[in-house]
Amino acid sequence: MDNRSIVSKERKVRVAITHGDVNGINYEIIIKAIKDNRLYELFTPIVYGLSKVVGYHRKNMNINDFNYNVVKDARQALTNHANIVNISNREVKIEFGKSTVEAGILAYEALEKAVADLKEQKVDVLVTAPINKANIHSENFHFPGHTEYFSDRFQISNYLMLMVEGGLRVAMVTGHIPLKEVAETLSKKIISEKIAVLHHSLQRDFLIDAPKIAVLGLNPHAGDKGLIGDEDELIINPAIISAKKHGSFIYGPFAADGFFGSGEYCKYDAILTMYHDQGLIPFKLLSMEKGVNFTAGLPIIRTSPVHGVAYNIAGKNIASYTSIRQAIYLALDIYNNRKVYDKIHENPLDFNLMSENIHNDTKDIPDEMKEVQD
Repeated sequence: MDNRSIVSKERKVRVAITHGDVNGINYEIIIKAIKDNRLYELFTPIVYGLSKVVGYHRKNMNINDFNYNVVKDARQALTNHANIVNISNREVKIEFGKSTVEAGILAYEALEKAVADLKEQKVDVLVTAPINKANIHSENFHFPGHTEYFSDRFQISNYLMLMVEGGLRVAMVTGHIPLKEVAETLSKKIISEKIAVLHHSLQRDFLIDAPKIAVLGLNPHAGDKGLIGDEDELIINPAIISAKKHGSFIYGPFAADGFFGSGEYCKYDAILTMYHDQGLIPFKLLSMEKGVNFTAGLPIIRTSPVHGVAYNIAGKNIASYTSIRQAIYLALDIYNNRKVYDKIHENPLDFNLMSENIHNDTKDIPDEMKEVQD
């Protein structure tokens, strides 16, 4: 069921967007992504950043048709405008392409403010622009990335990094850890927990009733029945068998080297990989331009573009906004999907009526706004 960017009958969804690293491409792609005022029929954008920096970038990009409302509190956001929650009034020096301590501090301040507003339900979903993990690192931010930060702030231990582009969804059992630690980190328990998170996310966040999940092996050729490592036989396969006994459609472990190249991935609703690069390399080869990073398992909805701060092209007005626009769309989709899922499970008899309403809502959205590309 595809209910992309449903316009809520109650009010427009409030989409918080954190500015990330001010010296990268973030303000450029944020402005490009939300300056089309037709989007304000779908959602209310609320950027957590600096109004002076927005003005600086708008001038640098020679954009005259982007207007925004500056507020101190997200509750003051106007529904038919872009809004900026000003996190600071201090003067900020923009140094395109440079990693600075100040940029890290500002990225952290935006995150903290947005998370506080999420918890108080001042905003509905959050899209995070890229951070520099080196300059944001401090006593306050001691995490390897956004994903771990959010798991800490919302006290969730079982979560999942899920890369999404259309029907392609790639998740990772282990995240930002050294490769040498992957094998010793894996266990039947951990893999089973990740399968459970992925399965539930596919049902609630993507409205796939009976999802098919492929699980990749750890070793070359999925271990060749123990000839090249025994993790596939002793750890991964038992987790798959256990999930099947609980009624899930889980398949594998598949040899990772040919799985994507052969097109086998197209047969499944999601792919669970064992470590970061095993999942991210093929995903970015297939979907770098439009891919989105979604943190599954959280009580809130958080998405982000799959690319980084891109210092090498910062300030040149050539960055693509497609990924962050798709991150906004996915956040809206998931927000509405969760409402549908929760309503169905609250009262299954309402399902037919809700399906009809979804159809009526989406048919009025212009096609060009459903799939925007550069």
